[in-house]
Amino acid sequence: MLGWDMTAALALGRALGIPAVAIAELLPVIEAEMIRRTKEQIGKDRDNHG
Repeated sequence: MLGWDMTAALALGRALGIPAVAIAELLPVIEAEMIRRTKEQIGKDRDNHG
């Protein structure tokens, strides 16, 4: 299972000056893309390694 440590993500966003509301809005979209890309890479690795 992949996922974000939300406490760490919120703390990082806060440190970067990003409002918590924006972080809460954006992280699900970013996480979904991260999972999609990870699955894509796993598929490529399987194709390349038999």
